[in-house]
Amino acid sequence: MKVFVTGGTGFIGGEVVRQLRARGDEVSCLVRTPEKGAKLSDLGCTLVAGDLGDEAALRQGMEGCDAVVHVAAMYEVGIPAKRHPAMYEANVKGTERVMRAVLETRVPKVVHVSTVGTFGNTHRKVVDETYRHPGKEFTSYYEETKLESQRIAERLISEESLPGVIVQPGGVYGPGDTSQVADLLEQFFAGRLPLLPFPELGICMTHVEDIAGGILLALDKGKAGEAYVLSGPVTTMRDAIETVAGLSGRKAPKRALPTGLMKAMAPFGPLVGKLMGQPPNLHELISSADGVTFWASHEKASRELGYAPRGMEEGMRQTLEVDERFPSPTT
Repeated sequence: MKVFVTGGTGFIGGEVVRQLRARGDEVSCLVRTPEKGAKLSDLGCTLVAGDLGDEAALRQGMEGCDAVVHVAAMYEVGIPAKRHPAMYEANVKGTERVMRAVLETRVPKVVHVSTVGTFGNTHRKVVDETYRHPGKEFTSYYEETKLESQRIAERLISEESLPGVIVQPGGVYGPGDTSQVADLLEQFFAGRLPLLPFPELGICMTHVEDIAGGILLALDKGKAGEAYVLSGPVTTMRDAIETVAGLSGRKAPKRALPTGLMKAMAPFGPLVGKLMGQPPNLHELISSADGVTFWASHEKASRELGYAPRGMEEGMRQTLEVDERFPSPTT
């Protein structure tokens, strides 16, 4: 199979490319510069210079392909308003250009990588693919733009017969992760986490290899027009940190960082965020984490695709064993 991948230099996209190449697929990747694509080139990928704003590059990369996997997106929670246009351009406009290029080049299949975040705050309910975002309030601008991009894919599937499959990964972790979860783990192992922020934040901790494997399953077996949640176990931030603490022989923070204190510091977000290792927009950080759950079931993907994510303890143990930033788990 010949596959064109956007976002191959990212965390999830890079693992998708590795798994595609490992099974012998021919892969071409959209990259801003050859330097950024060096690791992909080493894997034997063909590099296509361009970005999500370059329609000609998108069409060039897709010509003669059997499938497209659209992973590229701007992911960050807590960004200032001045960065909203860049996120909208990448997540919304970029997705529309990719999907339009798929239609123009007549690629037989495209997998759009969305997120369980498009469900919004599930209010302690575990939802599935039939659930719809209320559409009134958003926990973050990232959530808002990813929901709009998913709706673009859904509309083109419905109205213009886009041969699209949508996947919705849960909260990702694993070796090499650069997300805010990884930042929290680094603070924990450095002894700089006496108080745990947002311990009841509900997430589905999903190993990056499982997400990438699920994307390949959707590529091979997913039905056009269908969506599949690719989540891991339903958990909370407190449970995740306690699992890591148990594996490493360290003590987890017993007390939570008072949300009221963070709200009081929000006006000084850029300065406080830098000192605390948090993003500058503390208002958005709080709205995306305080009393929020992003819980969704992978039952449909397991039933129809054979998706089988690993447990959190197993995944965290494997991460600690491989990622040099963290100490190896105790035996």
